[in-house]
Amino acid sequence: MAFTKKIRNSKTQYSWPSIVMHWLVALTVLAMYPLGLYIVSLGYYDPGYRIYPNIHRSIGLLLAVLVALRLTWKFFNPSPRMLAQKPIERFAAHAGHIALYILLFVVFSSGYLISTADGRGIAVFDWFTVPAIQALANRQEDFWGTIHFYAATTMMVLTAIHILAALKHHFINKDATLKRMAGVVDKNTNS
Repeated sequence: MAFTKKIRNSKTQYSWPSIVMHWLVALTVLAMYPLGLYIVSLGYYDPGYRIYPNIHRSIGLLLAVLVALRLTWKFFNPSPRMLAQKPIERFAAHAGHIALYILLFVVFSSGYLISTADGRGIAVFDWFTVPAIQALANRQEDFWGTIHFYAATTMMVLTAIHILAALKHHFINKDATLKRMAGVVDKNTNS
């Protein structure tokens, strides 16, 4: 086994930019969900009431930029061929990835609309401010909050299925699906 050092994806291996972006998005999404649940549990007088929502919004906007970069990278740098043997697995993998990206878009959009519903922009770690779109600032925080919660929860369920599928490939199918996303090239595996 060796680690790949490629900048572009090959037919059998993900490149380091693809791998790094995948894991950054994955770990950030996994961390943002419990943070969001904690935020909605806070009372108005809780010391974190003003701190944690700003962190959540800032990370969310930076994550949206990272996902946009990842999709751009994916468009110009196609993924390696899938290792799934059965047509239903190929279909499920494609459908699952598309659903995850759609849910990410819904979560980002609804999060933005919650945060700008009062017409104020979003300060990203006090580095810069993303302005509100005044035509969309219609005080619909509760509506967009519901959309945000259910889309994020659905995304967590699909993420769990995605993780289980990767583990199935690794431990049951014994193929290189998970190794490829870890940057490991296994010369003994047909990948």
